[in-house]
Amino acid sequence: MAPMSTSSLDPAIAARLKRSADGLVPAIAQQYDTGEVLMLGWMDDEALHRTLTTGRCTYWSRSRQEYWVKGDTSGHFQHVKSVALDCDADTLLVKVDQVGAACHTGARTCFDADVLPLAE
Repeated sequence: MAPMSTSSLDPAIAARLKRSADGLVPAIAQQYDTGEVLMLGWMDDEALHRTLTTGRCTYWSRSRQEYWVKGDTSGHFQHVKSVALDCDADTLLVKVDQVGAACHTGARTCFDADVLPLAE
């Protein structure tokens, strides 16, 4: 569960967010110039505030129960180009300039290694 700390997120933005029961919003990272879908992370209000104000993606780690900035340990930074809410205000689309791999496995994207077969 995300921390219940006070966030500096603009109250007008915070009021619009529809969060999961654990206070999080899924954030899809997409390469800004190619449209390539890179990864899915989770943000609470503070992670979103940090992302909007620092220009680098900050996520909430559900497994480690802490904030993490993409690239701080791997060097594979996500430089934020834009952030948008979907029509239901329950998902974020973060367009980034990805440096290196987006996936923790070292792959460029989290979505190219396990493509499921479609019925013919």
